[in-house]
Amino acid sequence: MHIPFKTLIIRFSSIGDIVLSSPLIRVLRTAYPDGQIDYLTKSEYGELVRTNQNVNVTHLYDSATGLDGLKALREKLKAERYTHVIDIHNSIRSRFLRGRLGTRRVYAVDKKIAQRTMLVKFKKNIYKEMVSVADRYIRAAAGLGITNDGKGLELHIPDDVLFGVSGRIARLRLNRFEKVLGVCPGAKHATKRWPVERFAELGDRFCRDHDGAIMLFGGHEDKALCQTIASKIGSDRAFDLSGELSLLETAAAMPYCDAIVTNDTGLMHIAAAMHRRLVAIFGSTVREFGFFPVTKESVVLERTGLVCRPCSHIGRSECPEKHFRCMVDIGVEEVARAVEAQIP
Repeated sequence: MHIPFKTLIIRFSSIGDIVLSSPLIRVLRTAYPDGQIDYLTKSEYGELVRTNQNVNVTHLYDSATGLDGLKALREKLKAERYTHVIDIHNSIRSRFLRGRLGTRRVYAVDKKIAQRTMLVKFKKNIYKEMVSVADRYIRAAAGLGITNDGKGLELHIPDDVLFGVSGRIARLRLNRFEKVLGVCPGAKHATKRWPVERFAELGDRFCRDHDGAIMLFGGHEDKALCQTIASKIGSDRAFDLSGELSLLETAAAMPYCDAIVTNDTGLMHIAAAMHRRLVAIFGSTVREFGFFPVTKESVVLERTGLVCRPCSHIGRSECPEKHFRCMVDIGVEEVARAVEAQIP
């Protein structure tokens, strides 16, 4: 008897990881057009998955519910009788869930923990190849006969979101300017943030050189950074949208930019999914970890040759060496040249 394909993808967080899973979802749908593909993530990231036309059901986990919530979720998922589970989080919580679902065919991502540890702790690079996390997710489920189709990242934005954002952008009257540069100055960890004063100097220079404007993107936690940059550039040319847009609304606003400058953060991957020309600035993290932008129209700026780099795979609250050379050695002139090369 033929058993229908019914799979659950598990990825709780965060923004970048979820966006990087979009090629996996797409190639699964291509391989199993009539199958059921469900996705489990945290509540705050549900919008990135819920509108994906290749996903049947989006299950949400509220981390505030703790272990009790996880147990209740496990029972709910167990009743679904999934034929396959693809765990691209591969954490204690995801293993707790998948171990009791009664699913024999379980695929889990290789997070390259040994390689990562050797590079961070001992500065020994034993990575055999530079592989995007998006590819690692697909390779995890290679047993299902899938391969990367090379179409990159994607986000599925509903028409009502696109319409609402277009109205909001229209009020900015961007047609007054020759060029528009998007700036994403935030990041959860301080060692992944290029100095805010340099973002401001870069933005001011761009406005003068191109008769341009700046659009600032970020969450509520990035408001202070964005306000500082906007104030130094001037409110007539710097438009601070931080904390005012949802994740999908941010994605819908990015195509109004000719290029985007960003730190190594989730918005970098959203910009890549929107096929924007990117200049990505990497500080304490490195491309070997797999979180580089998945688009040909991008450049990564990083200070190679520092014996202290990388000091973390996710970033730190401060530079352990106190000099922060991985970021401060990347000057405004260097970033400006990279932007010029990306401007069409």
